[in-house]
Amino acid sequence: MAGAAVVLAAVLPGVGHADDYPSKPLRFIVPYPPGGPLDTMARMLAEKVRGSLGQPVIVENRAGAGGNIGADLAAKAQPDGYTLVMGAVATHAINPWLFANLPYDPIKDFAPVTLVASVPNVLVVNVDFAKKNHINTLADLIAYAKANPGKLNYGSGGNGSAGHLAGELLKARADIKVEHIPYQGASPAQLALLSGQSDFMFDNLAASAPLIKDGKVKALAVTTKERSSLLPDVPTVEQSGVKDFDLGTWFGVFTTGGTPQAIVAKLNKAYSDALMQPDVRQRLLTMGSDAKPMTSAQFADFVRAEKEKYKEIVKVSGASLN
Repeated sequence: MAGAAVVLAAVLPGVGHADDYPSKPLRFIVPYPPGGPLDTMARMLAEKVRGSLGQPVIVENRAGAGGNIGADLAAKAQPDGYTLVMGAVATHAINPWLFANLPYDPIKDFAPVTLVASVPNVLVVNVDFAKKNHINTLADLIAYAKANPGKLNYGSGGNGSAGHLAGELLKARADIKVEHIPYQGASPAQLALLSGQSDFMFDNLAASAPLIKDGKVKALAVTTKERSSLLPDVPTVEQSGVKDFDLGTWFGVFTTGGTPQAIVAKLNKAYSDALMQPDVRQRLLTMGSDAKPMTSAQFADFVRAEKEKYKEIVKVSGASLN
């Protein structure tokens, strides 16, 4: 009978493992520096799932190489559910097309647990530039760019960043000529916009919302298919007349590929339940996102679709980080 149990456990992944999982603390890697939205949400969720899993969840920041260093640590961990990573659109959908020698496979090397949030970016313009040139809508900005080819510039957090890719997609879809200025991160790009060194940028909605509210920048459009609850009066890029434009900054929980499905299911329930708690939902609302947890299978399909979508977008942008 003992032999039969061993064979059954081998045939059915997770049998004989999930019942006592977890029996020790979990490691939750954030592949970006402390203080950002992914880090903040990872720490909040770590506290929530600690109660349901019965073990501490220790958040560890391992930044570098656009998120690749931290993601690679999770990809190469033991497939036992004790190493998690807060993956993102960059690590799992954009970087595969930016880096010629990505050290991990974003599909094969991970077991998706659940999406955490999908947050729009927002196209914001310098207020003095907008007033001087009567720029009140995205259509106005496009018309100005067409009348003044090469005169406009936009800033981003760097080559291959979400803001860069959104800018290049706008250039392609709207058939305009504008110059890209890459900065060393989103904060310097935001400061350049405020000072008038750049004319517009695609910024993280949560980061720009206070500036928009205070009238320091002017919001023209959000990048997702639906409007944001934070900016209900601001149309989407598609509603502004630019077709086939749907970009968002998303992040979610992954564990190592090959982890038994029963363990992945236990993690999915713990994180999904945490995402529906009122304080977590409120935190996501301040980022412009609703809590919409997915099954692991739904999240896997979502990641595959996002990876394919960004293949074209990165190609259009001409960005490459080798």
